[in-house]
Amino acid sequence: MFIASSLLSFGTQPLAWALLLLTSGLLLMRRWRIAGTRLCWAALLVLAMTGWQLPVDAMLRHLEEQSPAPDTNASLSGYAGVVVLGGALERSDLWNFPGRIALNSAAERMIVPIGLMQRNPRLKLLFTGGEGNLVKDTLSEADRAKIFFDSMGVDPARVIYESASRTTFDNAVLSARLPGVDKEQPWLLLTTAAHMPRSLAVFRKAGWKVTPYSVDYRTAAEPDWTGYSLARGAEKWHYALHEIIGYWAYGLAGRM
Repeated sequence: MFIASSLLSFGTQPLAWALLLLTSGLLLMRRWRIAGTRLCWAALLVLAMTGWQLPVDAMLRHLEEQSPAPDTNASLSGYAGVVVLGGALERSDLWNFPGRIALNSAAERMIVPIGLMQRNPRLKLLFTGGEGNLVKDTLSEADRAKIFFDSMGVDPARVIYESASRTTFDNAVLSARLPGVDKEQPWLLLTTAAHMPRSLAVFRKAGWKVTPYSVDYRTAAEPDWTGYSLARGAEKWHYALHEIIGYWAYGLAGRM
């Protein structure tokens, strides 16, 4: 499943599509000039459309609206803890220096739980994240998370780490096996809003009693008709397609 997920991650990048179309067009140009030219124009069209953020924002907004926004003023006294999914930490070679911390654009996944724990002294934190790359990192994501939370002054006795998972399905199954974790108690599930529909379905299928606590929203309430950025557009398209296709793939595999 992890290999399939990695291939899916590559295949959902619009820039990879543009590169494939352009390469095919150039290879065909010598013998089939018309076909090759059309593929090159198709590559240009894909590249140009990647930067227009209105369509992809609509897709992301649909995912984000599947779960209600968390009530930040609500009491969390009835919850055993908060399950924080990995995905907010940069690769391990950026952490191999004393005192260095490297978060990515999903940093809210790491920052928000600290505030929740400060306001709710009995709340535990369960971080789940192992190896997210095909090539093994020197530090698992859980190892990097420990470095981060320790540097933020979080009480180590209140944090549980799961370091073997490689997919969202692994997050749910392997976390439930940890000592001191009872999945039948109420837990908060904290992850990126667009990732929440798949995560919530997987955890509940695995028997967890979880309530969504979405963070890291990527879209605004009102659509931006003129927003254009090749860099941000490529990132958003990649993320949206990965989540949508991943959701259906998990459904077909019976994992949610």
